Amino acid sequence: MKFIPSQLAEVLEDAEVKSNLGTLLRFVLALAATIAVFSALFHVIMGTEGRHYSWITGFYWTLTTMSTLGFGDITFESDLGRAFSIVVLLYGIVMLLIVAPFAFIRWFYAPWLEAQIRSRAPRKLPKDVHDHVIICGYDVIAQGLVERLDELGVDYVILEPDLTEAAARHVDGLKVVAGRRDLRETYECVRADRARLVVANRSDTENTAIAITVRQLAPDVPIIAFAENVDSVDVLELGGATRVIPLKQRLGEQLATRVTAGTQTAHRIGRFEDLVIAEIPIHGTALVGRTIRDTNLRKLTGLNVVGVWERGRLEPAGPDTVLHEHSVPVVVGTDEQVTDLDALFVIYQETETPVLVIGGGTVGRAVCDALRKRGARVTILDRDASLRDELSKIADRVVIGDAANLQTVQAAGIEEAPSVVLTTNSDETNIFLSVYCRGLSSGGHIVSRISHDWNLEAIHRAGADFALSRASLAVQTLISIILGRELVVVGEGTELFVEPIPAKLVGRSLADSAIGSETGLNVIGIRTSGGLASNPGGGTVLPEGGELVMIGTSEQRHRFLALERR
Repeated sequence: MKFIPSQLAEVLEDAEVKSNLGTLLRFVLALAATIAVFSALFHVIMGTEGRHYSWITGFYWTLTTMSTLGFGDITFESDLGRAFSIVVLLYGIVMLLIVAPFAFIRWFYAPWLEAQIRSRAPRKLPKDVHDHVIICGYDVIAQGLVERLDELGVDYVILEPDLTEAAARHVDGLKVVAGRRDLRETYECVRADRARLVVANRSDTENTAIAITVRQLAPDVPIIAFAENVDSVDVLELGGATRVIPLKQRLGEQLATRVTAGTQTAHRIGRFEDLVIAEIPIHGTALVGRTIRDTNLRKLTGLNVVGVWERGRLEPAGPDTVLHEHSVPVVVGTDEQVTDLDALFVIYQETETPVLVIGGGTVGRAVCDALRKRGARVTILDRDASLRDELSKIADRVVIGDAANLQTVQAAGIEEAPSVVLTTNSDETNIFLSVYCRGLSSGGHIVSRISHDWNLEAIHRAGADFALSRASLAVQTLISIILGRELVVVGEGTELFVEPIPAKLVGRSLADSAIGSETGLNVIGIRTSGGLASNPGGGTVLPEGGELVMIGTSEQRHRFLALERR
């Protein structure tokens, strides 16, 4: 019982609740005044009929009439009295049966309930929390990051200034604290001085304020800030950010690495210790139509083909796997082995036909810049004529027009382009353009950005060979920083995992473990105290205390973890 008064007192401190209660009080006073007037008129009209009642009786009649109870024990006999009864009855129907309930809900119950919900939002973390990740906003990046942090067993907290939103996130099971992002007290409440990392994932201006505020309390805690504009990088660093990631710029650079242009070489997509992970664009080479066994890549270079990209899916690679025109094998080995592979591909020279980039925004410009640095020629297509001069500085040719127009894309060279990069910020537009471009260029390599991971399957069905979202890139970048390893961007939804060897698999060969067949994961290495053994063969015995380095999706990782529980 003691809890109710204290809770009510906390609710009544809310400024909005106070304002609403004032409005409700004015309505109640107006209603009471009307009832008093009707009661007085009751006595006046009854007096004209020669009858007299007490004031309590007049109040009783007014309320029974207005509330439509109508007991009928007191009634007027004159037409004037009955007309007055009709007025009181209609007024009562509107005010007591319609307006009053609405006013009570609108000005008292709903604000009280909302205040109750807001009061549930946590205001601070427990004092013993440490080594956690502070996320300064809940967006698509935070959604993916929270999921991965939960899988890794890393503690986190999300800052949310809106009390209602904070309470809703808390009810959903997320670790959240309500507080303004520009106040030192907020970061004291989330123990920023003992955090592992602070992620500033708001706007450039807000991220700057976050960095400055955190630095006042925690001068040594790493702050990772995302920048919408490249020009904001220096400002964020001056504000105190340890590392600034211009995400759109990085997305464009990652898309460019998947583009087939210039001399055929392996695309190094990442490194794990001494292990290099690369992709081979085989379009236009003699590898098309051959099995992995027939390519002799392992014999010639020592590289192991651990998987093959087939329109957005990383399929397991076996000796009899046939490589198609749009297949992209993923290989693992050392730097020297990848260099040997590049030497084999020198004989395959792409034409000087430019790559076609559709979209001249930040991502499209980053793609152009990265491709030009590789020596590739680029044509950029955008509908905004005002960008022509600016785009001319980063592309060999600029075409202005609508990419959905046949004459425009033909003039841009769609039919001859070895690769097309779709960089618009609309998934629907990129899906449409994937279908359109695939119809005009059946042999071209189509690379696209996406905004939402649920559109990944759709864009691959539409014809794209590779797609990557800004959120996925951000999450993979943050996880690589948290784990202290180099960024490996295998693809949308596909990551590199390091997991302990399950006890039930210790002593069994890799082939007998059935990891690949049961989970779909590709084992690219086994790490022990003695170092990392890359490209383990099927006969490799799984050692006790070792770790498996694998490539796959989160779903496949969950299947692997389930092996331990069987």
